[in-house]
Amino acid sequence: MDAPPLYVAIPLLPRARDLIARRRRARFSEGEERLSTDEIIRLARGAREVMISGRNRFDAAALRALPASVEVLATYSVGFDHIDLAAAADRGIAVLNTPDVLTDAVAETAMLLCLGAARRATESIMLLRDNRWSGWSPTQLPGLQITGRRMGIYGMGRIGRCIARRAAAFEMPVHYHGRRRLDAVLEGSAIYHADEADFLSCCDVLVLACAAAPETELFLNAERIARLPRDAIVVNIARGSIVDDDALVTALGAGEIFAAGLDVFNNEPDLDPRYLKLPNAFLLPHVGSSTIEARLQMAAILIDGLESLEAGLKPDNLLTPHNTEACRNR
Repeated sequence: MDAPPLYVAIPLLPRARDLIARRRRARFSEGEERLSTDEIIRLARGAREVMISGRNRFDAAALRALPASVEVLATYSVGFDHIDLAAAADRGIAVLNTPDVLTDAVAETAMLLCLGAARRATESIMLLRDNRWSGWSPTQLPGLQITGRRMGIYGMGRIGRCIARRAAAFEMPVHYHGRRRLDAVLEGSAIYHADEADFLSCCDVLVLACAAAPETELFLNAERIARLPRDAIVVNIARGSIVDDDALVTALGAGEIFAAGLDVFNNEPDLDPRYLKLPNAFLLPHVGSSTIEARLQMAAILIDGLESLEAGLKPDNLLTPHNTEACRNR
């Protein structure tokens, strides 16, 4: 029998692994260890398709080093900035990602971060875990109610719009800013701000939901933080690269904003250690998409894409230099 066409180089939930095994002849990486890109290149020998994650960087040199048998890279992630798409196209390698299926999970996480930051969850948890709670008091850890507060969303793609719908349940007026205004159907009741400064001044809760791109790198810097209301909350479910850590740490420490809820960081997993000392930083270890449902859907959409490619079709989650922009805006 020929070697399995698919090499899965990442650890998966058992149910996701079973789903793949039912639909595709596959060889799976053993154990829970995270393989380096060099190890994946070595172990992919004979495979036609390789499933990787956002932790595996495939620049032009790594793509050239892949075995000649490899025709498809399937990344178990929405983001694809870890893959040089132009170099993949030059090498004749198709690239698949997992758009759309993480939307609900990440939107839920955004609301968790918003609530956790507003209600001083970090301090509350530590009060209990350190056995320092002396009982209820009317002055104990007063936080902020998010009901009625203005939510500003930077990046009103599919995830941003999903967050906006959830914010409506808390009676939060939604404002947004981006490169262009949405059409009326997608915009709903949200208020568009072409002017960035005007947008920031309306953000009682600023949610960063934009794509990682050169124009969004270090977007949240000291100058923009200064334009936020003084008791603002910052939420980041996008990418760590969008935040200037020095500026945000300084603002949190000085009380220039009320709190931050962060699920993503620069240099993951080696986040800036100063965040860990800030009581008004509510932190999660990049679990925005970590639901059983999302993980199964991620596996399914990649297998759907592989089957479509095998049938000579062009799947919706095929990334090329020509449709990169469209995929970013989903």
